[in-house]
Amino acid sequence: MATNGQGGELYRTLTSDGGVAIRTLEATDLVAEAARRHQLGPLATQALGRVLIGAILLGAGGKHDETVQLRFNGNGPLGTLLAVADEHARVRGYASRPLADLPLRGGELDVAGGIGFGELSVVRHRRGWRQPYTGIVPIVSGEVGEDLALYLTESEQTPSAIGLGVALGPRGEVVAAGGFLAQALPGAADETLARLEANVAALSSPSRLCLQRGGAQAMVDVLVDGLGGQALTHQAAAFHCHCDEDRVIQAVALLGRDEAEALSVAGEKVEVRCEFCAELYRVDPDRVRALFPDA
Repeated sequence: MATNGQGGELYRTLTSDGGVAIRTLEATDLVAEAARRHQLGPLATQALGRVLIGAILLGAGGKHDETVQLRFNGNGPLGTLLAVADEHARVRGYASRPLADLPLRGGELDVAGGIGFGELSVVRHRRGWRQPYTGIVPIVSGEVGEDLALYLTESEQTPSAIGLGVALGPRGEVVAAGGFLAQALPGAADETLARLEANVAALSSPSRLCLQRGGAQAMVDVLVDGLGGQALTHQAAAFHCHCDEDRVIQAVALLGRDEAEALSVAGEKVEVRCEFCAELYRVDPDRVRALFPDA
């Protein structure tokens, strides 16, 4: 059965003149669910939380079952951070080193140091495409938002402002998480972009706004100030994984006959944990042996 975690709220709108597309996301429960499932340390919670939020914001405008995969491969102690989101604002992902840690920097968790330098790859795939579109840019800051803005500007030629934030409580628990994405559309007026730039500068941390009720709406209000906004669309967001026992059986089959037989020889249930959501499946050995009836 697919895993559906707690979620959040995604808002989308355009400025009154149609020059800027805006998406905002409140994702506190969603990030908390990811942290709980993967038993993330504080540093990985902040870093992966930003990546999950960024994936939803980039993927929310897709069509025809489009998915967006973000992979941060840095040389920092966090290793690989990966998130996959679909057009329905559902996301899953993981950190390869969930308990990695670093000393505080300026009194804050050092997300940039945790990620380090390396490559950010963004893979978009849509039903009907022969092959996915992949864009690769260097990780220039490790703060996630700045790196995604660079990707959107350089690889998709879409000048963008993006802000991502995760706030933790004294025990490392997620108390607020959210983000925004504002993208200039073709023909956007210079005065519109200038006002948007000022609004982005005036917007406090997304996570701080999400501490208040209606954080996604509050971000919209700040970003469209002086520009006006068209009708809002609202969408639920969720930490969601497509894994189920049938998919797990298929994965076991890919191991090959010898490996599958070794797993089932003891007559005990085979334990398989989903990398994306940490769900644990216990598969009956008879089901494993049935994969290779001639064994």
